[in-house]
Amino acid sequence: MLKTRIAVLVSGGGTNLQALIDAQRSGKLVSGEIVAVISSSPGAYALERARQAGIAAETADRKTLTPAAFEERIEELLEKHGAELIILAGFMSILSKDFVSRWDRRIINVHPSLIPSFCGPGMYGLRPHEAALERGVKVTGATVHFVNEIPDGGEIIMQKAVNVEEGDDPRTLQKRVMEQAEWVILPMAAEKTAAEMAEKKG
Repeated sequence: MLKTRIAVLVSGGGTNLQALIDAQRSGKLVSGEIVAVISSSPGAYALERARQAGIAAETADRKTLTPAAFEERIEELLEKHGAELIILAGFMSILSKDFVSRWDRRIINVHPSLIPSFCGPGMYGLRPHEAALERGVKVTGATVHFVNEIPDGGEIIMQKAVNVEEGDDPRTLQKRVMEQAEWVILPMAAEKTAAEMAEKKG
């Protein structure tokens, strides 16, 4: 069976990207192959992670391009590498409705909360964790979902719960959610989605 060709879109350090690279190396991600990493920031350490893993490292610089040109550049790079599935892994840009509709059920994202809690516009980085602590929830976690035109509004693929512990601050909670949930379910969801796509191709 042909592997599904995956492009990972990033903006920063690339810890979720690393989880995907590690899953590919260890045989947990077998139905898909990461063919390119595309960063919205030329200085993102995620690009270095890609290079070290022998994966094409590309940039679509959000600061120097208009929103339309930014998406055009991403589309060019996706086409260049023959990408079939997009994984958003710490990608800090909202993709337009037009872009998302062209990639219907072919973009997945990991979000650091149990959707529908602490999600939607502006809820990224530390903010979902700050909101969880402010609300006083005892359990939070992460969600992998398909991307549609509504931020964090697409169909849920997988979720994993993480306990909030006494004395947590947003950073300790963020770290625990990444280690216990994001880095676990993102590779699992990537494999599940890639396998379903590969099966359709035959």
